[in-house]
Parts: sequence; C-alpha cells; structure tokens
Amino acid sequence: MAGRPTGGPQGAPSHDLLLDLENDQPVYGGGQRSTLNDDDLMRTYTRDQESGQDQGRPSVSYDDFIGAGQSRQHGTGSQPGGPGQSSSSNNNNNNNVSAPYSRSGRQYSQTSDLGNYQRYADDFDDYPADGDSFYQQGGALNGGGADAAARHNARNRNSVLTMGGGFFGKMKNRLGMGQGYSEMDLPLTEPGGGGGGAGGGGHSRADSSGIDPPKRDKKFDMGNFKFGFGRSKPDPSTLGPRIIHLNNPPANAANKYVNNHVSTAKYNIATFLPKFLLEQFSKIANVFFLFTAALQQIPGLSPTNRFTTIIPLVAVLMVSAGKELVEDYRRKQADAALNTSRAQVLRGSTFEETKWINVAVGDIVRVESEEPFPADIVLLASSEPEGLCYIETANLDGETNLKIKQALPETSQMVSSSELSRLGGRMKSEQPNSSLYTYEATLTMQTGGGEKELPLNPEQLLLRGATLRNTPWIHGVVVFTGHETKLMRNATAAPIKRTKVEKKLNTLVLLLVGILMVLSIISTVGDLIIRRVEGDAISYLMLDQPDTAGKIAETFFKDMVTYWVLFSSLVPISLFVTVEMVKYWHGILINDDLDMYYDRNDTPANCRTSNLVEELGMVEFVFSDKTGTLTCNMMEFKQASIAGIQYADEVPEDRRATIQDGVEVGLHDYKRLKENRKNHSSAPAIDHFLALLATCHTVIPEKGDEKGGKIKYQAASPDEGALVDGAATLGYTFTDRKPKAVFIEVDGQTLEYELLAVCEFNSTRKRMSTIYRCPDGVIRVYCKGADTVILERLNENNPHVEQTLTHLEEYASEGLRTLCLAMREVSEQEFQEWNQVYEKAATTVGGNRAEELDKASEMIEHDFFLLGATAIEDRLQDGVPETIHTLQEANIKVWVLTGDRQETAINIGMSCKLLSEEMMLLIINEESAAATRDNIEKKLEAIRAQGDRTIELETLALVIDGKSLTYALEKDLEKMFLDLAIMCKAVICCRVSPLQKALVVKLVKKYQKESILLAIGDGANDVSMIQAAHIGVGISGEEGLQAARSADVSIAQFRFLKKLLLVHGAWSYQRVAKTILYSFYKNITLYMTQFWYTFRNVFSGAVIYESWTLTFYNVFYTVLPPLALGILDQFISARLLDRYPQLYSMGQQNQFFRMKVFIEWLLNAVYHSIILYVFGELIWHGDLILENGQIAGHWMWGTALYAPVLLTVLGKAGLVTSNWTKYHVIAIPGSMAIWWIFIAVYGTVAPMIPFSPEFHGIVPKLYSSPIFWLQSFALAILCLLRDFAWKYAKRMYRPESYHHIQEIQKYNIQDYRPRMEQFQKAIRKVRQVQRMRKQRGYAFSQADESQARVLQAYDTTQNRGRYGEMTSSRPQGQGT
Repeated sequence: MAGRPTGGPQGAPSHDLLLDLENDQPVYGGGQRSTLNDDDLMRTYTRDQESGQDQGRPSVSYDDFIGAGQSRQHGTGSQPGGPGQSSSSNNNNNNNVSAPYSRSGRQYSQTSDLGNYQRYADDFDDYPADGDSFYQQGGALNGGGADAAARHNARNRNSVLTMGGGFFGKMKNRLGMGQGYSEMDLPLTEPGGGGGGAGGGGHSRADSSGIDPPKRDKKFDMGNFKFGFGRSKPDPSTLGPRIIHLNNPPANAANKYVNNHVSTAKYNIATFLPKFLLEQFSKIANVFFLFTAALQQIPGLSPTNRFTTIIPLVAVLMVSAGKELVEDYRRKQADAALNTSRAQVLRGSTFEETKWINVAVGDIVRVESEEPFPADIVLLASSEPEGLCYIETANLDGETNLKIKQALPETSQMVSSSELSRLGGRMKSEQPNSSLYTYEATLTMQTGGGEKELPLNPEQLLLRGATLRNTPWIHGVVVFTGHETKLMRNATAAPIKRTKVEKKLNTLVLLLVGILMVLSIISTVGDLIIRRVEGDAISYLMLDQPDTAGKIAETFFKDMVTYWVLFSSLVPISLFVTVEMVKYWHGILINDDLDMYYDRNDTPANCRTSNLVEELGMVEFVFSDKTGTLTCNMMEFKQASIAGIQYADEVPEDRRATIQDGVEVGLHDYKRLKENRKNHSSAPAIDHFLALLATCHTVIPEKGDEKGGKIKYQAASPDEGALVDGAATLGYTFTDRKPKAVFIEVDGQTLEYELLAVCEFNSTRKRMSTIYRCPDGVIRVYCKGADTVILERLNENNPHVEQTLTHLEEYASEGLRTLCLAMREVSEQEFQEWNQVYEKAATTVGGNRAEELDKASEMIEHDFFLLGATAIEDRLQDGVPETIHTLQEANIKVWVLTGDRQETAINIGMSCKLLSEEMMLLIINEESAAATRDNIEKKLEAIRAQGDRTIELETLALVIDGKSLTYALEKDLEKMFLDLAIMCKAVICCRVSPLQKALVVKLVKKYQKESILLAIGDGANDVSMIQAAHIGVGISGEEGLQAARSADVSIAQFRFLKKLLLVHGAWSYQRVAKTILYSFYKNITLYMTQFWYTFRNVFSGAVIYESWTLTFYNVFYTVLPPLALGILDQFISARLLDRYPQLYSMGQQNQFFRMKVFIEWLLNAVYHSIILYVFGELIWHGDLILENGQIAGHWMWGTALYAPVLLTVLGKAGLVTSNWTKYHVIAIPGSMAIWWIFIAVYGTVAPMIPFSPEFHGIVPKLYSSPIFWLQSFALAILCLLRDFAWKYAKRMYRPESYHHIQEIQKYNIQDYRPRMEQFQKAIRKVRQVQRMRKQRGYAFSQADESQARVLQAYDTTQNRGRYGEMTSSRPQGQGT
C-alpha cells in the first residue's frame, strides 16, 4: 500500500484515521490495513532522504500545550497541499504557518531519551465535529457508516497500542485494563521550541524548509523485543496531553480511559493463583516440602507412603488460601461501599444519579455541600459569586483549613443543567501524575466567533479525596478517574509485606535443611561403608556391593533420596498452617477487644492483615500524622487576655482570680467579662477586642431557613471559625457580609463596619489586617497575628504588654494556639494617602506584586495599641499525651509527619508531650540545598563535639519543614540527615507532602534494617506512608476510610495504639516465637530418634515407626499444644504490660526468637532424643519377651518408644506454658489421651482392612505390658527433669526482667509507682510555674492568598436564585 501523496488529496477530505507516528508512514485507506506490523509502525522514518537535508525534530511547545497561541480554526475546504503546509483556502491571511491543531498538522510530544515520537492520544484534528456537544447532535456522532467505523477502528487501535500492542495489549484491552503510568510522569514539552501558530508551535510533519528529522540509530532494543508475545507500553510522557471532549461520552469512551473503580484488594480472579503461589513459595519451607513430595513419588526409594507429604502440603496451602480470601473479601467489601457511592452526572439536560464507579472521563458532574468529589474534576461553575467554592483537603494533605477554588469567568455563569448540556468543545489536559499542587490544561470552547482557548491551572482542579464545604453545589468536568486520580497516584500498590520473624523462620528452615543434608550424607556414607565392609557378613540382606564409580554414584543418589525423605519431617509441615491459624486468631482477639472499641461511632479495632501481628511487638519507630490522628480537628476558643486581664470559659477552682499584694491574678469567667464591658476601665479595650474578632477574618455566615435560626460560620481556617464563634459567645455576633461591609450584632443592635482595605496574611508577614470605617465614623486598622510580629509594631503607650506576655507564656505551656490582637486609629488624610500607594502596589505588573503589597502594608501597620491575646485549643484526642509518653517509655521513637505549619506542629508537640520543656529544639528551615546541608552539618558537629558532657540525646528534638526535607532526602544528604534524626528523641516534619511522608519512612527503613517501623494516619494523604512502613495502622476517623482500608490494622483512636502494641503486640510476638520454637523442638525430638536408629539397622533406611503414625504425629497428636501456646499463652497480664512498658523492649531486642534461643531449643531436642532412644534401646535390648513367651517384635518396640517421645514433648509444652486454662488441659494432657485412644482403635481396625498390617496384634500386647507403661512415664520424667532444674535455676539466679513481673503477678504484689507518679506530676507543675518558657505558641492557619477576593465578593444579604446561585451573579435576563 502506498504512503500518503506529498500533495495530499485535493478533493473532499479523506477519512484516514492512522495514528501518525512518523513523517512518512503507511495509512489506512479504502478500508485496507497496512501490511506493516506494530513495530514497523512505531519506527521513525526519514523523509526526503534524497534531499540530504535534516528535518527539524517535531515537538510541541509550552505555549501550544497551555493554549497561549492564537485561536485555532479548522478549515472547511479541501485538504492543504501537504502535511504541515497551510492551505490558502483555509486561512484568509494566507499565513504560511499551519495552525497547530488544523486537520493537516500533526502535533507530537517528544522524549529525547527514548527517541520515541508519538502523536497525541486523540483524533479531534481529523474530526472537528467531535468537539461539538453530543447532546446537541441528538445523542449521536456526526457521520456514520464507514466514517464511524473508521473512527472506531482507529481509536480502538490507539487504545490497544497505548497498552502495549501485541498479544498482551489486545488481551488487556479485552479485559478492560486501562493505561498505566509511572509514578511521577508529568507532561513532557519543549519550552522555547519552534511552534506553529502565533505561539510558534511545534514543527508540522513537513514544514516549508524541507528539513528531514534525524535518523534513529537502529540498534537492537531489548525493551521492544518480547519474543513475539507483545511489546512494552510506551512511556506515558510521550503520549502528549490528554484530550477530553465536553458533552460527548462516545468520543471519550473511544479513548479507553480507565474507569472510576478503585481497589485496595491484593487479589482478583486473574491474579489470585499466581500471586498467592508466589507469596507462599517465597517461603523456603514450602519449596522444601514440594521438593520432598516430588522425591516421594520415585518408586522404590521412599521409605514412607507417597502421599504423606503432598496431602499435608495441599492442606496447608488451602488453609492459607482460605485465610487470604477471607481477609481480601473484607477489603473488597470496603472498596465496594466506596465505589457504589452516589454521584450526579449530566445526562442530556438533567442530572441523573449514578454510582461512582460509573463516572467517566468527560462527564459533567454536580457535587453538593459536604460531599466528597468522586474523581479529579475541573471546576466549571458554583453556587457562589465569581465561581468560588470552598474545599477541604484534609484527606489529601492533612490540612483542615479550607481551600478556595475558582472557576474561569467564561464558565462560572453555567449554573443550570440546560446551559451545561449545550456546552461544546474539548479540554487538553496533562497526563495523570502524582503532583497535588500542579495542573496544566487548556479548555477550548465553541463560541459564536469560532473557538476560544482558556488556560486552566490548579485553581480550577478539585481532587478526589477532597470534600466540598460551605458551598451548596459545584459543576465540573471529570478529567482523571479511578487509579489515575492524583489521590490514587500518591498511593502505592499494596505491597506484600514479610515480617522479620518470617524472614528469620526462612533462615532457620535453611539451617534445618542443612542439618538434614548432613544427616543424609552421614547415613549414606555409613551405608556405603557397611556394604563394603560388612556386606559378606550380612549376606542375608542381599545388599549390592558397589565396586565401580557408576554403581557408587547410583547407590549414593538412592540413599540420599531415601534418607532425605526419612528425615524431611525435621521441618514440621504443620508449623506453617499452625502459625497461620495462630496469627489469624490473634487478629480476631484484636477485633474483639472491647478496650479498643470506640462506642461514640460504634467502631471496633479491625486487624485486616493478620500476617503481621507479631511485628506489633517489635516496633521501634512510630510515624504519625497529626491532624485527625493526634487531634480531633475541632478548634475551641478557650481563653482570652484583654487589657492584661485573663478570661476563660471554664475556670478551675485553684485558678480563680484573687488579690495578691494588691494585684489581681488568676482567671475570670466570661460572665465577669460581660460585666466589665459595662463598668470597668478596660471596657473600651474589650469592645475593640471583640469587634476585631468579629470583623477581621474571611468567614462567611450562613443563616438557617427559619427566622432567628442559628448562624453557621463557614471558615477557610478552623482558627478563624473558633475566633468568630468566641466573639459571638461574648456578645459580638457576626451576621452578614457585603462586598464592602460587614455587619455585627451587639446588644440587640446591628452595626455596620465599612470595609476599606485588606492587608492579606501570608507565611512571611504572619499577620492579617483589615481597615474599617467603624460605626462611629473613625477609621481603624484591626490587626491579628503572631506575637513576634505584633509586639514589634506597638507604640510606646502600651500598659498591658508585660501581663499579656505572661499570659502568652501560660497559654503556650498548655499547648494552646495563640494570636495577638492590636489596633490603631488613622485619619482620613493618612488613609487616602496610603490607599493610593496600596492601589498602585495592587496593580503592579510582574512577579514582585506580592513584595510591593507587603511594603505598602508595612506603611500602615505600625504604632498599634495592644488589645490582648487569644488562646485556641486544637483539642487532642483523649489519651494522646499519655499514649505518647508510654510509647517513649517503651523505647519507641515517635516521629510526627504533618502538613501543618511549623509553629502549629510545635504547639501540638508540646501539648501531646512529644516535646517537653527540657528539650532542645533543633530547627531546620532553609531555602536551599546548600543551606540545609550546612545546617545539618553544624548540628551534627555540635552534638558530636559535646558528646556526653553537656548534651543529652534524650533532650534533643528535631523540627524540619517540607522544603528543607526535600533537600535532606537527596541521596548525598539523606544519610547525614538520618544520623541527626536518629540522635533525637522526637522528630517533627512540617509541611510535608504525602510522598515525602513515604520517603521519610523508606529512608529509615533503608538504613535501620533491623528496626520495625509503624506508620499511623487517618487520611488518604497517609496511605503511601502506611504502605511504606512494616506495619500500617489506620485511624477510621473523620477524614474518611481510605487510610483504614489501606492499613494492616485500623483503630478508632490514637490512644488504642498503646494496647495494640504493648499488649497485643507483645503477646503476639511471644506467642508466635514460642509456637515456632516448640514446633521445631517436637519434630527434632521424634525424628532424631530415627537418625540414631540408622546406626542400629546398618543404615538400611528402615523406620522405627509405622508410616501413618509418623504422619499423624503433626496432624493429630501434637497439633493442639502449639495452638494453645500460640493463642492462649500470656507470659504477662495485660494490666502489667501496660503498667511496665519497659517490658516491650524484649520484642525490640528479639529476645524470644534469636538464633541463640533456637540453638538452645535444638540442643534440648537432641538431648531428649538421645535419652529416649538410648534408654528405649536398653529397656528393649535383645527384644522383649512377653509374659506369654512371645517376642515383642520391631513394631511393638517402635510403638512403645513413640509413647515416651509423645509424652516428653507434651510435658515440655506444659513446662513452657505461662498460664493454665481449661483449654490447655484439653490441648496437652488431652493430646496424650487422644493418642492412647487412637492407637487402640487404629491398631485394631487398620490391620483388618488391611491398611496397616504392621499393627496386627500389637495393641493387646502393648497395653497389657507394664514395661510399656513404666517406660512411657519414666523416660518422659527423666528427660524433663533437666528442663525443670534449668528453669528453676534460671528464674532463681539469673532471672530476666519479665520473671520479676511474673512474680508480682503471681502474688498480686501492689505497685508502688502510682504514688511516685503523683509526686512527679506535682514537681512538674511547680517547675512550670517557676520557669518562663522561651517557646511561645503561634498559630494562624489562614491560607496565604485569596482573602481580599473573598471579602470583596460575598454578599450574604442577597437571596439565592433558582439553582442556589447569588441573584446578582448572573447577567440580567439570561435564560436557563
């Protein structure tokens, strides 16, 4: 098939829908498909090779990407003469540069590293009609027949190619699996590249210069060679921008964007089997058993039954699979609840309710107040003036202060569904990425004069995970769905976590396999020696005597297989199913613990991944979110200092105001404040103080429908809401807001304050000022901010500074968030002169407008009169300080990672006792990598230089902000930063992003390889951190359930973490360790007797015990004791584990499951096996002659030896049991009873079938023999006598720390510590009174911008329109 002619068709436009990847490549035509394969289509061709000139590389410029070029209009005449050439019939100006998005021009995105060129994932330039509204066309696409089929085929091919092409790409397309992207794939463009159109966009396919593109080096690329099964997906950054058609669902559906389904489950139908088997066979033991089961199938070599290994292995895998399926089913249920949430989507001219999972890219949705956004949405319009809306992003970045978003003016008027249904055009958006704070796109709208391109930025982007607040409704178009949303891009895939104990267990299994190999080699060599030396003496055995190397090798192989199978049960196959059952039951115990049940919202603890429970007892680092995890997300106005007098809503008896030395000290209640307003010298200050609280803010009041209903304040900052609420409580009620005025109600009168100017808050200024013409006609500047910036701007006549500073110290010591309030009066002339300067600064063009505004604000913010200070409580969750203190006593380091500002985080650190007064704060807050490095180096040098002389590491706390953390996490600095952080008792990271949280966890995980890390959070912004840690704990709290669904364990309150770790964690670690060690012990004890027997049976491979008796050893006779130890054992009671958190260090130091402990258990098992076999051999030496004169025989001796072995291992279980219950009695003595009964039944029935002829006549002889009964109990006692003596000596002369606590528990000894703790609390209280604190609180969570816009836009006195919009927000006479 020929390529496209250079001149192009001159007639009607051809509907060639090829994905134009190169400059000269075959196209579809006449319904025929190119004979070239996908690899050839993807290869870059060189055009006009005979010209010998290089063509410029096709690219897209930055201006083209964001739509800075001139308006593009599609031609209506014939196709232009050639690719990239402008048609005179299409351009009235006869421009020689083609429009970047004309039908003739192809635009490309480029990645130079890959040398890969690929066209944008759209075909709107082929079909401009696709930009029209689908509903305007009556629900059908323009064109039909061959055109529609061609369009469908091209788009379908496009979607397949983007998923990898080849067989796998097509299969993924059939399965509905969408595109995948790398973690941080931002759109790649070339700023400054030659562009078409006015913006100088990218080169077209063949511009007038005739320059050819450079030839690609055609080297072999392994990345594209997939042995014929498919091809890897192209890098998403090469796809160019995403094209989204407005009101055209079929056009968007053709692009095969991922759906809005979100899953946190580990498995699906397709992946369960391979993923589960991969996880199971990552355990060395399972590989070992599979190998052993295969050896057992070799005829004539296995000394045991062929199925004695494979059947238990299948049973173990089935139990594990069942547990995994149950746990994953719970995850799927939680996902289904989210995916089936309700959303309103525009269908035709009305909004219809549908499920979240059905929301698709390009849909126009309506979200109402208090509803979360179902996907990433570009804001089109809202109920508020100028398209403003408030959103809360606590679930994304942990910040509870509301963010302001604003729609484009061109779309903000589209408040009715009929207007939205007529909206046509397309959106060119960046590809999905994980950056929460950036977004680039252009919106191309169809207008009467053609098309208009509008730039979009993060101000219009509403992210999934955020919630609409304080706004009745918004309309928006969906741009990213499902796992392509920024929320999910910040969440990593749920990893398969393997515990430290599990890794150690694999090591122990390898060690036992090594021992097994040694035993097999010893037995095999012994057999070869016996055959050579004693072969003639025991000719009745008819042993082959290998005399050639080949015969020796053959005999060696056969013997190795025989002994491998014979000794294989040294590794207990029941161990793994037992451990799985024990861990699963631990999860149930956590779920059923009423101490971790939160009755306020009916939320119990939920262990979602029981595989990790033992690591709860080994945690060394806890990484915690702050907002919603440590705090309640509720601000309360607690205290105020006005004119040197303190007021509080609740006054403790010991702090009530008294007169001391003629000076009034202490707290007054609010009733006294209201009295002072009437007849006290501080009355003017009180009035101005309350007026400032009621006017200097960005709060929007919302009144109830009924007259006199309570006003609800909608604040961009929870602090501001609390201050306005506090003013209302004290008699100054903020009632209405107009663009140039606010109204407050005082003593039944409505007062109007005329707003003249706003000096906005930002993190540098740390203050906000509003200038009002007050009801008395005086112009006043009201200012609130941090004490550090307010105090330095006071005039000399301020009598209450010292008292206010003292009160600020007290507030800060209590962890309260503080602000200072001040005012000044200005003359009309001064204000007018200043206002001119301010207006000039506000209209500054360029990047220094903010700086000019700050300078202008400084001119009027001076000579203030200090009114007082406020104290707001960001209330901690119940028990947080006590929990953190207890965790630190347990030698657990707590790091707080929060999105809040530095001052706020430090305040909370103080109030939750993470930071203390004695601590030295190391603060890193730098603007560059060099400064960050210098700061860290200086702090490390100072600490190392001082050593133990003046600096105690227990008194150090590190505080670092997000920008400095970015530099600190770079490879050349990360180790130095971690060294500093590890030296500190507490670490606080402020203003961090979700990915930074995960990177911090991964950094500690990277260098502290032996430490177990736990991350706890409650929002979606914590998911990546939770998944990065060894153990993830989610708080199922106010910020949604995303964190809880992604966590391994979920709890309702942070305080429950104490019992989760100190009690359940310690129990689980000790129980799992004891279960594993005992399981190894019992098998080694039994099977080492078999090894000793090989020396007696001339290494023939004969067995002592009957085959199924051996198999039943792990399945029936000894299965209950490990379960009893693993589920019920309590080495210390819950009360004492909580009382003595220092005991937790045993798990951190791995005292119960280290190699030394394993060797002790192994040697003990070998010792017991020697005692049992040697004495059993001596008792039955020469075979035992029974009372009836018959010889007992081999199988009777073997069964008689089996009894003391079983009784010994059961006695050992009783000896290591810490507390006895009725279940222990059933499990331990009961197991022996089960064996006696089972052998009686089995030994009688099995030979009759015949199933086990070895047992014929054995039971009557055995049970009637006193030697059997004497041997059973005597040998068991002999074995356990040493163990009992060792346990007694250890507890008496070399006790462990927990032995002392067990004695306290045993005798119920009263603890002296409560009195000591009361004394210590009293001492701390005295020190707080005597010491003046250096660290004062400061908190002001207002956003850094948009305040003036809010103040000057809202008018709460106007009624809402039909759709909830302001009646003045729409042009008069506009229809709906």
